[in-house]
Amino acid sequence: MNDIVTFSHDVKGSLLAGLKYPCVRRAVYWLGKDTLRVSAALFGENRRRLVKALKATEGVQAKAIVLLQGGEQKRRYCTYIDVLFRQESFFHWAFGVTEADCYGAILVPSGRSLLFVPKLPDCYATWMGEIHPREHFKEKYDVDEVHYTCDIADVLAKQNPSHLLTLRGVNTDSGSTCREASFEGISQFTVNNTLLHPVIVDCRLLKTDMELEVLRYTNRISSEAHKEVMKHVRPGQKEYEMESLFQHYCYSRGGMRHVSYTSICGSGHNCSVLYYGHAGAPNDKTISEGEMCLFDMGGEYYCYSSDVTCSFPANGKFTPDQKAIYEAVLKSSRAVIAAIKPGVKWADMHRLADRVHLEELVKIGILKGDVEEMLKVHLGWTFMPHAPGHLLGIDVLDVGGYAQGAERTDEPGIRSLWMGRLVQERMVLTVEPGIYFINHLLDQALASPAQRCFIANDALARFRGFGGVRIEDVLTVTADGTEVLTCVPRTVQEIEEFMAEARGDPKTFSPAS
Repeated sequence: MNDIVTFSHDVKGSLLAGLKYPCVRRAVYWLGKDTLRVSAALFGENRRRLVKALKATEGVQAKAIVLLQGGEQKRRYCTYIDVLFRQESFFHWAFGVTEADCYGAILVPSGRSLLFVPKLPDCYATWMGEIHPREHFKEKYDVDEVHYTCDIADVLAKQNPSHLLTLRGVNTDSGSTCREASFEGISQFTVNNTLLHPVIVDCRLLKTDMELEVLRYTNRISSEAHKEVMKHVRPGQKEYEMESLFQHYCYSRGGMRHVSYTSICGSGHNCSVLYYGHAGAPNDKTISEGEMCLFDMGGEYYCYSSDVTCSFPANGKFTPDQKAIYEAVLKSSRAVIAAIKPGVKWADMHRLADRVHLEELVKIGILKGDVEEMLKVHLGWTFMPHAPGHLLGIDVLDVGGYAQGAERTDEPGIRSLWMGRLVQERMVLTVEPGIYFINHLLDQALASPAQRCFIANDALARFRGFGGVRIEDVLTVTADGTEVLTCVPRTVQEIEEFMAEARGDPKTFSPAS
């Protein structure tokens, strides 16, 4: 049963090029056709990494057991209708289980894995399908033991643990506290809910080879979906039509039932709304002739995410102003990507993006004066009021941006960064600079004596209503630089040629370097 499975290098359907991993031959997540096969060995390796890190952590006793609770199936408010389930991220990282209402335990001394699944009533078979025996889940997920959730207290008690390590900690992006495992009978155990969180977060921060291969897949499919949108977009269409086309491609070609976040499909002035696409503005504007489009969308495969933004003219041809702003952002993007390597401060990447933007806005004529003085009064925040990127993994804003106990600076702009760590090899990051013309921020700058002296208001007026441009790529940090995982047309020439040939065969483009 525990055969060595070798995966050959086929980017459409394999997990790793020429590498061998011990796994159960059936323990593979695969949705058929050209979708990616993901071995349960990925999650076994994650559990081994976690156990190793916990053994080196002060306060973790010899007979500790990690206990994680998976996501619960929810219904839409008070109705009978189920909300489409997506697994809780920490639980997925450790077990790769797609079903709801499960628990997982890891014995720290031995690394043995215990999965707890619901004991389903007979009527489940009528409404939901076959009720699988426990052995089915043991083989499906390559775990050591499978028990029912109703027996969790008895099973754990037989292990005589020194304490249960449960997960409780604050997500530094959202400020929310993750849910701690709980079950009937947990009061009979000694529970520690402080040790596990910083350790598992640090494990998730750096991706394994197998995780990187899944992320290459998610970002390749999402890149192709963006190209599909670029081929079909036309003035007169609705923004939501492009959202629909993207999601259809990701699901039909990539097996991606979920997207990583609410799709942002802005056109015209909506390109300046950073989180456009929400319920109050649901990508419902008609795309007009001469407008820019800013489409920020990413598919998700087996809970691993992607995050790609493309900006381009709806009619396929840049105006001089559109070209100027786009090339300013592209210059910033490539400068940041070129500068990223292990040991770099992420805050310095933000400052670099700001500097390039301000220099280019001076060349365009929107700003005037000394860029160094502009930086001192944080004028860059007026045109890019967000971080230059973030961590990415199982969550599109992945955990680990700030180490436990780290304090954020009060410096404007820098205090809003998603990450405060030094860049490390095996991190996966987005690079997403942008220049936007957001009326209320422009008005604030014009009302500020320290900032308005740098603004050429007559030239700026021409860009009111322009919207904005964002260019977002996903990359992984290597020993001496980066590997870009996205592959879409990026230069003005590439975009215009690609869109002009929309009815023909798409070209192949190399990632940004």
